Amino acid sequence: MVVNLISGPRNVSTALMYSFAQRSDTKVVDEPFYGYYLETVGADHPDKEDVIASMEGDFQSIILDIHDLQQYHAHIFLKNMAHHLYNSPIAFMEDFTNVFFIRHPKELITSFAKVIEQPTMRDIGVKQQTILFKQLKQSGKHLPLVVDSAQLIKNPKALLTKLCNTLGLDFTPKMLSWEEGGIVEDGVWAKHWYANVHNSTGFKPASGAKTNLPAHCEALYNDALPYYYELAKFSIKV
Repeated sequence: MVVNLISGPRNVSTALMYSFAQRSDTKVVDEPFYGYYLETVGADHPDKEDVIASMEGDFQSIILDIHDLQQYHAHIFLKNMAHHLYNSPIAFMEDFTNVFFIRHPKELITSFAKVIEQPTMRDIGVKQQTILFKQLKQSGKHLPLVVDSAQLIKNPKALLTKLCNTLGLDFTPKMLSWEEGGIVEDGVWAKHWYANVHNSTGFKPASGAKTNLPAHCEALYNDALPYYYELAKFSIKV
């Protein structure tokens, strides 16, 4: 099985990847389309050229690499950012188990703006998540799942147990903790984005949760909120 996490940025998605990395039956893959996105869209991110150089940049080759991994591992966990799939075909995802990982836009944007000062709707991925959710739902093969990071932080054990049961996996307490520092699957961009999870050994409140939304991001927040609520009504509750 391929579990395809489609997340927004700054959403404790790396912590969720670390959680699944503790499973002996699962191989995690960190943002396989990041280099493709940077090269195709031209977004200005920290160490952009290093990210591009470190990864496969051909869309179809990335998909083939994912399928190749299935020969060696019972389950694959892909940590994807929704905006990395901007204007990309969804056919390759129709046979995956897709999990949309959402976060309230106020917290997401506040945290993201600490790294990218002037975020756009494309950057935060909320609208793209909604588009992809509708497309995958209409494809009819597998109903996409939705997880709200607030529910995960509220009760990690209960949420992960429900998620694993829905995925047809056995929950293991190993998923609740990890060693401090990174994992070998981290992308080269980890030094810019992963400080919080590298300093953790388990789930904790994400950064940005208790700080103020920058005034210049108010319009983006107001535009993003309806997309968040559209997906939140489908989220797993604990």
